[in-house]
Amino acid sequence: MIRVLVADDHPIVRSGIVALLASTPDFDVVGEASDGREAVERALVSKPDLVLIDLRMPVLGGEEATAQILAADPAIRVVVLTTYDTDDAILPAIEAGASGYLLKAAPEEELLAGLRSVARGEVALAPSIAAMLVRRVATSRTDPARSADPAIVLTEREIQVLALVARGRSNRAVADELFVSEATVKTHLVHAFEKLGVRDRTRAVTLAMELGLLPR
Repeated sequence: MIRVLVADDHPIVRSGIVALLASTPDFDVVGEASDGREAVERALVSKPDLVLIDLRMPVLGGEEATAQILAADPAIRVVVLTTYDTDDAILPAIEAGASGYLLKAAPEEELLAGLRSVARGEVALAPSIAAMLVRRVATSRTDPARSADPAIVLTEREIQVLALVARGRSNRAVADELFVSEATVKTHLVHAFEKLGVRDRTRAVTLAMELGLLPR
């Protein structure tokens, strides 16, 4: 069972998400929250596997709530579910540590698949968000102001690992594809995190794409 806390300030939206998850056998809704501060408090009490959180909420926004939840308990994974798909909304949420960014307009199966991916330790991005990041990579290759930082040098293997992670592969799947152990994959990720100055897979992938370090 994937234990989920749902945080959204719109009661109708929140109840709809809760009903969807409650009707799906592998999900267990362990709590609800109507604002960011309540989401933080309830997450630290109920210890869910995932927090599904709206980006724009009263008292404390989704971005700030995400950062506080992960600072208090890094084992919890956070997925942003929102209507916003612009750079200024997406990147701060990912920088805060969100493992996924999905849109409320997405089909139910896409939402459920994204949550399952994040529960497995993978990255979940709505297709339109992934397309936007690809466009950012293309821009970084033609705009000197956004080209790769020469101080950041990833090894060929670290780039291969991140490229597979960007395609939604789990550590085990990456290990199988590269014919190495899962422990080796984790080591490459840790080294990449240190070089990029990040703490999680999602931000590592998005930053590497922004800097033009990953192949198109």
